[in-house]
Amino acid sequence: MGIDADLLAVVPLDAERAKDLAVTGAKAAHLARAAVAGLPVLPGFALVPAGRAKGAPTGEEALRLAWRELSGEGGRPLVVRSSSAHEDTEDSSMAGRFESVLDVGSWEEFTAAVRAVLDSARRVQVLHPPEGRNADPLDGMAVLVQPMLRAVTGGVMFGADPVEGREDRILVSAVSGGPDRLVDGSTQGVRYQLSRSGRRLRADPAEPRSARLLGRRETTSLARLARKTQRVFGSPQDMEFGFDAEGRLWLFQSRPITAMAVRPPRGARLLGPGPVAETFPGVLQPLEEDLWVTPMSHGLTLALDIAGAAPRRQLRTLPVVTTVDGRAAADLHLLGAAPATHPLLRLINPAPGARRVMAAWRVGRLRSALPLLALDLMADVDRHLAHLPAPQQMLSGQILDAVSWGRAVLSSLHAQESLAGALLGPGSGATAAGEALAVLAEVRAQGLSDDQLLARHPVLLSLLPPTLGERGALPEATAGTGVPHGVGALPVREGLRLRIRWVQEMQAGMIRELSARLRVGDGVIGLSRLLLLRWSELTEAADGGGLPPDLAERLPRPDAPALPAAFRLADGHPVAQITVGRGRTGAGQGAGGGFGTGIAWDGHGDRPEHAVLVVRALDPTLAPLLPGLAGLVAETGSVLSHLAVLAREYRVPTAVGVPGALDRFPPGTGLSVDGGTGAVEKTGEHAPRTSASGKGAAA
Repeated sequence: MGIDADLLAVVPLDAERAKDLAVTGAKAAHLARAAVAGLPVLPGFALVPAGRAKGAPTGEEALRLAWRELSGEGGRPLVVRSSSAHEDTEDSSMAGRFESVLDVGSWEEFTAAVRAVLDSARRVQVLHPPEGRNADPLDGMAVLVQPMLRAVTGGVMFGADPVEGREDRILVSAVSGGPDRLVDGSTQGVRYQLSRSGRRLRADPAEPRSARLLGRRETTSLARLARKTQRVFGSPQDMEFGFDAEGRLWLFQSRPITAMAVRPPRGARLLGPGPVAETFPGVLQPLEEDLWVTPMSHGLTLALDIAGAAPRRQLRTLPVVTTVDGRAAADLHLLGAAPATHPLLRLINPAPGARRVMAAWRVGRLRSALPLLALDLMADVDRHLAHLPAPQQMLSGQILDAVSWGRAVLSSLHAQESLAGALLGPGSGATAAGEALAVLAEVRAQGLSDDQLLARHPVLLSLLPPTLGERGALPEATAGTGVPHGVGALPVREGLRLRIRWVQEMQAGMIRELSARLRVGDGVIGLSRLLLLRWSELTEAADGGGLPPDLAERLPRPDAPALPAAFRLADGHPVAQITVGRGRTGAGQGAGGGFGTGIAWDGHGDRPEHAVLVVRALDPTLAPLLPGLAGLVAETGSVLSHLAVLAREYRVPTAVGVPGALDRFPPGTGLSVDGGTGAVEKTGEHAPRTSASGKGAAA
């Protein structure tokens, strides 16, 4: 018969012990609980290891009897599914990883289906085994058997929106027929967002009123089922459902929603890297943050206050620039980089106008005085830098004084640079970076090292981001850059920006020298550990206060992924936001997982270090490729399909329904994937192709 019937016991779903997850597995136990609570669950039984259900009937005769009663001697088709203790849990759904066999008729088909389900457990690696259990899928595997319902309409329903993190919304994906066509990723279906009462808030794609897949009666029934299952299980559920030919709603599966997105609190600030990413493109360590981000934030605050662009009370309590996972981000609303949330309210609110009237006199005088003020400031900075001895010739206290002066003057430089950009315009159009490229094209052939070039031509520092660590290499010379005209020919704003970079480089040299002097025990602290200190901790240690006791346990900030263009923080993590005016051309549906950047990969050939898997459809067999992906992009599929659920658990940014993804994003293309909005964009990077094939892994 293909299975050892003596090792299996039959447990009907209406038996008390069927509600025990340790006996029947999660899927069967959840349905048993739902049935007892009066939810619409089809009858059935579970086949469990005989040792877990003492007293339950075992052997071939018991199995035949159960099959005969449920199928009517094979006249009524059955569905045979897995029910493992490792799947459908709060930590891991294991969605689609085990076998399911539909339309099972004869006894031979039945025993073969049971064998197939049990065998599928041997091919699966468990992600998060429940506490107290090992990671062997066969430990806890049961088989759930129920009648096969020919659904007219079916699908998947989430009692909360796991992508947006909203418990006041219900998310439904529906198809004609049973939900199996949806969860296997073969079709996208229609995605509905419902209120808790079942009112349709959104449908994607849009449907004509006369041809809606789910009408008001169906959406109301689904919302009622979502509320009831939440009361039974204590949390919003991930459910599979179907409507039969008579319009009755049936629950096929219920499990906890895993990987629920965290929703930013009401009033959370809109942040983004745009205004500051050019200055700080990479991850900053704590000391770099205190030396450079804090003065920038203070300087921009001064500029906004002078210009009357924001309430002074708000500027005093909120930093204009902050860091998230070590990457710099600015308040987009304060800097005017994002449109007003409520333009009409801003229009009729008298406070901004009053603020600007009070600031108009200051700004008018400042526009004429700023060029002279900026020239004075730049001259002072140049004199101070010119008179500083080499770090090796300075006492440690003098080094700290120089770094502290740098923090103070950076605030002034940032304030004036911001005001110059707002009030004086672009000037001649020349930039420090353009001047540096022209210089580099002229002197690169002299055969000098980067250090020698930087010492002779400090304008070249504008081509390198600030760092206390190892400085990057200068780019190769570029043709067609024109001739250099000297730093004195730069407009006011560019001159200020260049001085900011010079002060930062001075501080970097001082800190590197200090790291070779500050002692810890029998040795010096070293630069890598010094970077983990805050500025206040460094000055305290220099004054004899000692180093923080936990310094040895601190770790450098890792190279975190790039931040979304616009986001709000939820529990310290960025959640991407759509702002008015952001393009969505060619975007798909966000399936969660956050935001990531990497290199497009079709699943064939060598896998790039930060791979974004681009496929035709969300095939569950791709699950082993998910760990470590920087993103997942699919041309078709539902956000509620099994692979999308697993991708959220692995925190892989996922976008589905992206038109022409395989053609638009061939292997090697630099991509960013926003799992919140579904936006997929080229980043401008292009790595060598990792595969000669242009076909997707699931094509």
